[in-house]
Amino acid sequence: MMKHILFLILGCYLLPIRSEAQKAYFVDGYHGGIYGHYPLWVTQFMVDNLAKHPEWKLGLEIEPETWDSVRVQSPLDYANFSRIALDKRIEFTNPTYAQPYAYNISGESLIRQFEYGIKRLHEHFPGLTFSTYAVEEPCFTSSLPQLLKQFGFKYAVLKSPNTCWGGYTRAYGGQLVNWIGPEGSSILTVPRYKSEALEEKSTWQTTAWNNSTTFLQSSYASGINDPVGMCYQDAGWKNGPWLGYGDNIKNQSTYVTWKEYFEEISAGKTDDNWRFSQEDVLVNLMWGSQALQRIGQQVRNAENMIVRSEKISAMANIDHQYKPTEDMFFDAWRTLMMAQHHDSWIVPYNQLNTKQNWIQAIKGWTDHTHAIAGQIADQAINGFSTVTKTGASGLGFIRVYNSIASARSEVISLPFPDSLASDNIDIYNSKGELVLSTMRLQDTVPVVTFQATVPAMGYATYQIRKSKTKQKNGKHVIFDYNGNCVLENDQYKMVLDKSKGGIIKTLIAKHVGDKDFAGQDKIYDMGEISGFFYEDQQFYSSKQTPVSIVVLEDNGLVTKVEVRGTIATHPFSQIITLEAGQNRIDFDLTIDWKNNVGIGEYKQGSNWTDNRRAYTDDRYKLKVMFLNSLGKTKLFKNAPFDVCESILDNTFFGQWDSIKHNVILNWVDINQQDEAYGLALLSDHTTSYLHGENYPLSLTVQYSGIGLWGMDYKINGPTKMKYALIPHRGKWDDAQVASQSTYWNEPLVAMYQPAVALQDHSFVKISGSGYEVTTMKVVDGDILLRLFNAEGDASPKMIALGFPATAVTEVLLNGDQVQDLSLTKIGLEQTFTVQLPRYGIKTLRITK
Repeated sequence: MMKHILFLILGCYLLPIRSEAQKAYFVDGYHGGIYGHYPLWVTQFMVDNLAKHPEWKLGLEIEPETWDSVRVQSPLDYANFSRIALDKRIEFTNPTYAQPYAYNISGESLIRQFEYGIKRLHEHFPGLTFSTYAVEEPCFTSSLPQLLKQFGFKYAVLKSPNTCWGGYTRAYGGQLVNWIGPEGSSILTVPRYKSEALEEKSTWQTTAWNNSTTFLQSSYASGINDPVGMCYQDAGWKNGPWLGYGDNIKNQSTYVTWKEYFEEISAGKTDDNWRFSQEDVLVNLMWGSQALQRIGQQVRNAENMIVRSEKISAMANIDHQYKPTEDMFFDAWRTLMMAQHHDSWIVPYNQLNTKQNWIQAIKGWTDHTHAIAGQIADQAINGFSTVTKTGASGLGFIRVYNSIASARSEVISLPFPDSLASDNIDIYNSKGELVLSTMRLQDTVPVVTFQATVPAMGYATYQIRKSKTKQKNGKHVIFDYNGNCVLENDQYKMVLDKSKGGIIKTLIAKHVGDKDFAGQDKIYDMGEISGFFYEDQQFYSSKQTPVSIVVLEDNGLVTKVEVRGTIATHPFSQIITLEAGQNRIDFDLTIDWKNNVGIGEYKQGSNWTDNRRAYTDDRYKLKVMFLNSLGKTKLFKNAPFDVCESILDNTFFGQWDSIKHNVILNWVDINQQDEAYGLALLSDHTTSYLHGENYPLSLTVQYSGIGLWGMDYKINGPTKMKYALIPHRGKWDDAQVASQSTYWNEPLVAMYQPAVALQDHSFVKISGSGYEVTTMKVVDGDILLRLFNAEGDASPKMIALGFPATAVTEVLLNGDQVQDLSLTKIGLEQTFTVQLPRYGIKTLRITK
């Protein structure tokens, strides 16, 4: 009897104290897919349990491609599920093709994840609609409201209560908020409540993961009468209804779908407008590990290649009716999207199958994307030579293609046929003007280098002629009496200190009033590479040993040197490149490790689930530091379709419950408080950066040690990475840092062609500055053009088309038509006007 009394007392104690007006709701469901975790029995398991438990409801976040496998391998289960897929008790809440984190890939990639994922789900379940975006992992980014609304979503959820290993969103607000995107879009959202704390003695959950008494009572106390918890179980868990069923559902909770909660339980509106910042996405992965570094580089390269190939193929379609197949493009995008899967980044060592883990799969996937995209670009470019004209000298032509919607003048280098290997050739533009050029041998291959000026979203053609005289180019690299290297061109004068590891002693920007951006400090230096080697219990720095400096190129167009030194006895080399007319300074860093060494705050043991972690505080990781002369600065960083002004005093943290947003997607920019001068840092992969008072802007280079799930993230080869610096006047947008980053990621494409028309042409021009073309591709014979206002104002911009067009229609991301735009003929061009807020996107369908 006493046991029964005790049970009743404990049972009552576990129930939250609430009024009749206060109720508890819960969204249950499944998360995963065929590449992560989706055993085939799960399909029928869902069907059976929904029939067995009529009160149960499901939110589904299943990779769309999963249903391909289920249909083939479990056809009866597939048929049974298909019959209930449109039932109101089931809601598909994340249709992205491969469930990306969203904050670590390009905005255009994120669009394709939704586009291709929705298309695949519609193939399996015709009539399926999407109302709510909800996920189990922190797959969020600040610009989602704009994208979700254009895909037809009405609601969003910023909770991820049961899988916060890699991070979580900032706690804010009550039952509902209007999530406001950077350009002003608004979507009704259930946030992670301000009262929704991180679970005690856990490093992967919030209190909403199981509708705990603590969660419900804190919600009621905060004025939330209808709190809702959530858990999307891993597909493969055999729990069935997560909180129980029948009369035994925990805390008398009611199962709902998210759509049902928004439309039938909540007020359906709120006055709380939350301008959600990218710094409200609090995420932390194994930044600096070679695994993540290589994944980030492979994904970035594939992203750049496929988008550029799409644009060039669209130009070729306009020019000579080149028709790339949609199957080829989907083939390339599919493998890229799989490489962007969140599991790629958080569990890279997990086995996908018996043959390979995520790391190995990503290498194969991105190589495939690169190969297909390269094949498309080659086919498109080769077609331009169908309209030919042989050069008077018989030496041929160079055609240079620009995939950016603004004119560019950059240095080009490309291999030449052996028959043209001569110092005595000249390069002429289409106007017959001589341009500065030089010829050299690189590994016995003749390479020509010249200054190319190319119109917006188009091409320029250059003719090769024999010359009786060799062009003379002055030398721009000298060594002073201490052996320090002095590099100088029309943009910069740099001094590299030989005795201190090749650090940048002087960085005078001639185009910025001869300002010296290199800082002077007794502790740090510009270009210093430093980190804590915990096995030796000390910091090592590249400036502790002298270096040798070798001149690689010095021809008036390219000034390039290689710095060779050691850090903690491990050899490193860094190639520094200045180009004529280019205000970007390029760095190519290689560290040739002798063996695996531990780098980080301390040696993490089997206690990797502890709140404190060795891999979080980047000050202890190996990093390259950029001590500068700007003094106290504010920081800006880009995100997919956004730029965020940081409010952080610093980026340093050491615990899971104290995460700060320290992610560099493409670039960060520090700016003097008076906005007179700034310094931008560009990275060739998504990783972390460092910044704080009395601590210089730095870029993470290497972590080595125990990480998530106890995996040892070892050094297993050379570390290779590229980055760039851009000293400038004014703020990041005045200096067009976003455009400069796009130029870096989508370089000009040059090709030697024996015979081609000697002409220049622009297919798309945009008046003013600030807009990017994130894609231009062929869709059913039309040209799809997507614009992003990256750094411009909200005034109308005129778009000029260098090809005949009969109609221009604005469409949403889901294809719905918005409006027809008026076309006006001005000279030989068709023009129309577009207006976009800062960070807004607009998609245009152009009928030829």
